Amino acid sequence: MIYINWKKIALVTADIALGCYIAFAITAFNKPDESNRLCTKVSIDIQDESANGFLDTQEIKKRLERLRLYPLGKQLNTVNVRSIEESLKASPFVKTAECFKTQDGHVTIYLTQRMPTVRIKAINGDDYYLDDNNQVMPNSHYTSDLIVATGYISRKYAKQYISHFVNTLMGNDFWRNQTEQVNVLHDKSIELVPRVGSHIVHLGPLPESSDPSTRKKMIEDFTTKKMTRLEKFYKYGLSQVGWNKYNYINLEFDNQIICKKHNATDNDNN
Repeated sequence: MIYINWKKIALVTADIALGCYIAFAITAFNKPDESNRLCTKVSIDIQDESANGFLDTQEIKKRLERLRLYPLGKQLNTVNVRSIEESLKASPFVKTAECFKTQDGHVTIYLTQRMPTVRIKAINGDDYYLDDNNQVMPNSHYTSDLIVATGYISRKYAKQYISHFVNTLMGNDFWRNQTEQVNVLHDKSIELVPRVGSHIVHLGPLPESSDPSTRKKMIEDFTTKKMTRLEKFYKYGLSQVGWNKYNYINLEFDNQIICKKHNATDNDNN
């Protein structure tokens, strides 16, 4: 016959219940009463705000105020951090958004933003930006000194070709600072408008491929080769004869550089 010590079981059960009650009481006691606390400070931290971004703290504040989500002065228990995050993520310029509140009444908003790399102003009227992930961003009041790409540029061509070309230019300080505009002709040939000198640089068409990885590598190699030749010509050619001697420099062919002088009909082969 099995003997069950009901008294002992009752005591153990009572101990467990008492322990749970104490844990609950301590938790409830330590949990801040948000119903009586107000948000006294809002911190908005935007990564790379001083760089080539579209966002600033005042713009974020105005957006939240317009949506009646700005938390300053509100009771903490009415501040919905998830709603704040989702409303900010809806912006075409926000990459990530995080929001949290602390016991002392502070609400912190942390943002990362999509970074523009080139502005596209196509001949068909399209006017937009490409970001660092080669995705389209809408036009804005943004006025930073980005390279502008003009001419016969479809959105597909911009994302698959111009983006890789410009990103390679941006990776070199000299090329980035010297290039003001990229122009795409009707035959897809690439022209550069430099910041220094009164000439146009013709590079020829970008290499094409249906494979994204191959295409990216081919464009990077093409750009590096052409721009290295141009940089050497600047250093050993134009530095001797003057930056304004030619109005057109053609680098399309590998074995020669064809230059057209200002007010001249004949070409100089170099």
